Amino acid sequence: MRLLKRITYACCTVTLGLLALTGCEGGEIYDVNAPDWISDKIQEIEDSKKPPEEEELEGMQEDVYTFGNTDYTSGFWSAFSKYYVIPDGEKWNAVFNLHINPADNTYYKNFALIITNDVDRGGTGYTEYGAIRFDVTGSPETYNSQWGDHINFQYISGTLLLDPVDNADANIQRLGGKITLTVDRTSASAFNVKMTNSEATKTYAQPYKEENLNADASNTNIRCFLVPEGSYINFQQTNIVPIGGLTSAEDKNPVSMVLQDVPDQVSLGTSLEDAMANVTAIVTFEEGVTKTVPASELYFSAIPDMEQLGVKTLVAIYNKTFKGENCDQPVVANATFEVMEMMVSIEVTTPPSNTQYYYYTSAATQTLADRTMAFDPTGMVVTATYASGSSRTFDNAKLNFSAVPAKTGQQTVTITAEEGVTATVSVAVSESTASAVTNTANMVGAADNSTGWWGAFSDDFKVPVGETKSITFTNYSSQAGNWNNFVVVLRKADLAEYAVVRADNFGWGDGYAACLPNGTQGDWAPWLAGMNGAKVTVYVTNCANGTADVQAVMEGTTGTTSTQYYLGINTVDSNDLNFALTVDGCHLVFN
Repeated sequence: MRLLKRITYACCTVTLGLLALTGCEGGEIYDVNAPDWISDKIQEIEDSKKPPEEEELEGMQEDVYTFGNTDYTSGFWSAFSKYYVIPDGEKWNAVFNLHINPADNTYYKNFALIITNDVDRGGTGYTEYGAIRFDVTGSPETYNSQWGDHINFQYISGTLLLDPVDNADANIQRLGGKITLTVDRTSASAFNVKMTNSEATKTYAQPYKEENLNADASNTNIRCFLVPEGSYINFQQTNIVPIGGLTSAEDKNPVSMVLQDVPDQVSLGTSLEDAMANVTAIVTFEEGVTKTVPASELYFSAIPDMEQLGVKTLVAIYNKTFKGENCDQPVVANATFEVMEMMVSIEVTTPPSNTQYYYYTSAATQTLADRTMAFDPTGMVVTATYASGSSRTFDNAKLNFSAVPAKTGQQTVTITAEEGVTATVSVAVSESTASAVTNTANMVGAADNSTGWWGAFSDDFKVPVGETKSITFTNYSSQAGNWNNFVVVLRKADLAEYAVVRADNFGWGDGYAACLPNGTQGDWAPWLAGMNGAKVTVYVTNCANGTADVQAVMEGTTGTTSTQYYLGINTVDSNDLNFALTVDGCHLVFN
């Protein structure tokens, strides 16, 4: 509308000027020698209608590959770009084409930038700063267009605001096309991300340096990779050479292959195709480019054949180029596996080291009807018997176990091996009794809520096997974000962490992935308002099975009581479980 008004105004001005010229001696409306200001004004209008020039990116190199199913069927966390490692003080620029399903307006089906420490995805010590998805919505807490403990929502902005109704908004289609992505670490006092196309721009302008999440403090690198969902990406250019190397537009032949997930043992009578269905191969192509190939794209043979018992050599062949054409010279990889007799039964010949489990019921879990606990097979020996009558110890890691009902009394666990062969073992379950602990100091965190993340801690409280420890305090929050409330840290006596969990249904750590989290906070705004002055009781239970439960009851100042639980946090040494409270823009006062 503003542009239309400018054009109308300018045209009227030009017209009046031209009419005035006709009254001047020698004046001509169509004289090519009309005054310069007329030409300048017309040029100004024309320039205003041109799209802004694209930023000129320096040092860009060809990196041409596709990830995500081209039929738009890729789910989240199923397809990934290469890793791009960004040293401190440098900037990563990338150019790619985002293809969005024209028949699906689900607002989150575009792509996300994942920012991590310098560790392979899922590797030991892998930690994420967070994820930034291309869509921008009016409520980041509701629509989760970005997430992570080190992504501060208040620094997100965008030019195309989506308002999903039933998770859909037709404007999602405007996010497709050529995307330019920049992750900028060049400032000593900022961290910036920008993703843009001709229709939309999303930025993350953090006014401080990102912290170093690498275990080695001397390694200040971060990594980035892209994840599509219900979309696919044709990557085009980058100024940073990725791990695995650049991919030119020219096709590449395979040069080597490494097999993954080859089974150790296969039952006699199983076909080779079925036995190797879950095998994958990492294929390296010319110029060091790599790709993970599924079993469906590999040719397998077994030497000797599968008809006899014994150790076999698996031969796998791959005969495609990087782009899927028939290659000049196939690559071959080998592995071994053993064809075993058909298993007919299993038996628990040595019971597990611990057969006594504990659970605690607070207001947070009292309505759970089918609450369960994880079975702990530590120390258990299972012996398998085969069709010939022979027997041997079976690897517990290859067994599946049913969950243990969180109900007082003897409970039966079903153990399942291959071919559906089962056995059972019994464990006892008891309800734990809670006892209160007291913090030495009356307050943790500054009274003005200025204490930053991890800036102050309560005492460490030991939780013995089978016991539940509780602590009650008043929580005061800066109310800047949902995370600005109490945090519970589960750790060893030497401070090695099992997990960290927050008041707002979020956590992380080696033991967190296995747990069941749930909260009754409801809408975040009224819940957060009630947390400033809320009376909170936290319960931590040592379940004796290598897991711990955390429960919280929060009596808000708005008259509403909310609850939060994290059940089954694992990787816990039951003989070395402690917890502490910490703060983030809040403070805790103990009664």
